[in-house]
Formats: sequence, C-alpha cells, structure tokens
Amino acid sequence: MDYDVVIIGGGPAGLTAGIYCVRRGLKALVVERGSLGGKVLMASEIENWPGDRHVTGEELSKRMSDHAKGLGVEFVYNEAIMLGLAGDVKNVTLRDRELSCKAVILATGGQTVKASVKGEEEFSGRGVSYCATCDGPLFKGKAVAVVGGGNMAVEDAVYIDDLSSKTYLVADEIKAEESLQERLKKSGVEVLEDSLSEIVGSEFVEGVRLKSGKDLEVNGVFICQGSTPSTELAKQSGVELDERSFIGVNRDMETNIPGVYAAGDVTGGVPQIATAVGEGATAALRAYVHVKQG
Repeated sequence: MDYDVVIIGGGPAGLTAGIYCVRRGLKALVVERGSLGGKVLMASEIENWPGDRHVTGEELSKRMSDHAKGLGVEFVYNEAIMLGLAGDVKNVTLRDRELSCKAVILATGGQTVKASVKGEEEFSGRGVSYCATCDGPLFKGKAVAVVGGGNMAVEDAVYIDDLSSKTYLVADEIKAEESLQERLKKSGVEVLEDSLSEIVGSEFVEGVRLKSGKDLEVNGVFICQGSTPSTELAKQSGVELDERSFIGVNRDMETNIPGVYAAGDVTGGVPQIATAVGEGATAALRAYVHVKQG
C-alpha cells in the first residue's frame, strides 16, 4: 500500500484534508496538476478569512501549503487520469505511475465560466473578479459591472449594489428566478440588455466596452456566468453526481462509494474558502475512521 489517503486537488479543501490526515497519523499524498491554492490564487485581496483582515490569495495559499508540507503531507505535481475505486484498495493512475491507497478524497474544484473577451485575463485580480462575496467589499463606493443573467449574476448584482456607487448588470437576457428578478427591480441596479465586448484599463480596470458600442466607466467587473465542476474523472470512476453535475455527498462528505470522499467547490456548496476548509477537514476525519476500521 503506497498511501493511506490520496487527495486529488491542492486547493484549500485538499490542503486542509492533507493537514488533518497527517495529524491523525495517516500517510497522505496530495496530487495537484497546477498550482497549490487553486482558484484562491486569483484573489488579489481576501478580507473574510478569519484572523486576517487583509491577505492576498497568493499569501494565504502559500501559508496553507507550507503548513501542510511542514506537517509531512506529501505532494506530487501530476494529473490523475484514472481511478479504480470499487475495492478496499483504491488505485490512482497518474500520467507516469500508479498508486494504491485505502481512501480517496476528491477535491478537484471547478472551472469558472469565463467571458472570453479581450482584457479579461490581463485584468484578472486587478479589477476582474469571479466571486462577488469574496471581492465585493473591495469595490465599496466604486462603479462596477456584473456580467451574466442567471441566478448568481442577479444575486451578486443586488448584493454589490449595496456597496457600490453604481452597479450595471450586463446580460443578453435575464434568466433568473422570478423572485430574484423582483428583487432586481427594487434595487438600484441598472440592467443593460447587451453583451460584454472588452475590458479596458491601464494598471487596473477603468471601464468596459459593450457589443452595442456603449462604454461604461467602472472600476470592477464581476464575471458571474457560473462554474463547471471538475467531475469528469469522478463520473468515469463510478462516483454519482447530482442533478447539477456536482459530486453527491452526505454531511460526512461521503460519496456513494465506501472510502471515497469529496470536498470543496466540487460538491456544489457555497463557494467560499471557509466552506472548502470545513469540508476538507470533515472528509479527512471520515477517511481516518474508514482507514482504521479497514
């Protein structure tokens, strides 16, 4: 047996799971195909992490990963391409090797649906955000544009409108639930039936250009077009997904397969660092029980 627990994904959920596993005496490995920290790395400033009034995503990610490494969590920068989860011994196939373990924690996160317009990548973290709850307070008293017409976009626009000096909601069509649309009508949000064409600025965002040719002077752009959970590997391995294509879990973060757990954005819960950390801890503690009982 190579490991007690293999954790796939090195964001806050995966890092926390690793910390809790090794503190319980388990041999744990985190498999990450990109950079440790996941989407947290995109946050220019975080103000809702308990204990830190201000911290950048890069700083918080480094502290979490350093903590895990210091405790003895092992890391490999690789990609899991196949999982064998049916038996008591789980097999994790990487691009260059195969590992065996007693439990697997899936913390693969999700991919934010981007607007795919000029300036989006350039100003990511410098005025372009994908999380209103995370970054909304940073734009207090400033003009912002929210892009998207679904439930999340409308909720975020109404939320940010209480903070900003001016909020625009840019969407081809408002598809949110009726109750949310009623809240939108009662807010001060200006709805523009249009599409985003370009994000402009110098060092930070200074405005957006719409496909109609209209220009808006804004300091922030929130892309709220949803996210796609990274569940392809889980689905191929027999892990059940819910109706939204997120991994289905119970309160103990257990999937339909014994010894397999999921945590973080991949479960479809509230997309917050604190939520991911809590789910990662729960998954690790349940994995510990499974390993010891097995």
